[in-house]
Amino acid sequence: MTKDQSADRFDVAVIGAGQAGLAIGYLLAQQGRRFVILESADSVGSAWRDRWDSLVLFTPRRYDSLPGLTLPGDTDGYPNRDEVIAYLERYAASFDLPIEFNRRVRSLTKEGGRFVVESSDRRIEADQVVVATGPFQVPHMPAVSGQLAPEVFQIHSVGYRRPSDVPEGEVVVVGGGNTGFQIAKELSASHTVQLAVGSRQTPLPQRILGRDLFWWLAKLRVLEKTVDSRIGRRARDRDTLIGSSSRELRRRYGVGLKPRVVSASGRTLGFADGTELEVDAVIWATGYRPDHSWLEAAAKDSEGRVRHRRGVTDVPGLYFLGLSWQYTRGSALLGWVKNDAEFIAAQIAADAATTFTEGGTSQERLRAPDEIGAREET
Repeated sequence: MTKDQSADRFDVAVIGAGQAGLAIGYLLAQQGRRFVILESADSVGSAWRDRWDSLVLFTPRRYDSLPGLTLPGDTDGYPNRDEVIAYLERYAASFDLPIEFNRRVRSLTKEGGRFVVESSDRRIEADQVVVATGPFQVPHMPAVSGQLAPEVFQIHSVGYRRPSDVPEGEVVVVGGGNTGFQIAKELSASHTVQLAVGSRQTPLPQRILGRDLFWWLAKLRVLEKTVDSRIGRRARDRDTLIGSSSRELRRRYGVGLKPRVVSASGRTLGFADGTELEVDAVIWATGYRPDHSWLEAAAKDSEGRVRHRRGVTDVPGLYFLGLSWQYTRGSALLGWVKNDAEFIAAQIAADAATTFTEGGTSQERLRAPDEIGAREET
């Protein structure tokens, strides 16, 4: 569609129909905004659908609800992947959220005070935009993966579904986060498994003194610590290992432990301690990288990273939601994203209100995200 053709206009365009996009959608509906949610996949919660079949959350159901609708089931139990997907589908339907599927955004720019969102066959204009694409965007495959022989089965964890999909033989799971540990445990029942850990994480037990870990974290208000707090600065670049440990992996599951993968050749992986191992399959649980290449440059730094303060960017009217450590440890978690969503919804309401007054502009209100942080840290 060319720029000469008419565009649909909205108060707010939300990009992404995962948990963050649905949460902000609910709050925008409560405000009576005219908005649309654009989703590149054909259904809500696509990031959850790209996880393995047996995935179980490490947060109890009591902490896994979005605003306005409680996740059903035993509040002390742990939901699985399919439960979460069904819940997100029910959430979108319950509030009749205006979602357009198969709308992959190709560019986001600002023209004449309005945002222009371009997809393959749609042009949308909006006063404000919320980017809610989350932290799981582009699977990261280390460069050494390209040195393995074609006959070695290898996939990123995003493509792993069940043990029967992995060929028999020696399997190496690469990545010492929660995903790597959980996949290694599952595979150990039917395969010979090694887990390669680049940097060891401090393990935390799932339960302490009869209570779930997250009960304690909530009680002690640890999850309220911001990214700029002393705890936040120490924890934001570390992946917390919950309910797993290297000792448990060896003793209970018989999984061998290896250090960081540093090389690959043919069927052989090389490790940081100088040892080598011939493998039949490799699962790369090596995380994701953000992809905001479609976003206008003014919202990014020289290295392409988004500049924001609790989701408020330097571009008036442009917000982010659902990023890891956007404001707290819970910013990207199902049950805690609502806190940031409520904050962004309040920013949207305040920005919209300025268009009807003469005593200030949106430019002035969002002049410096640092100002927001300064108020919150005092």
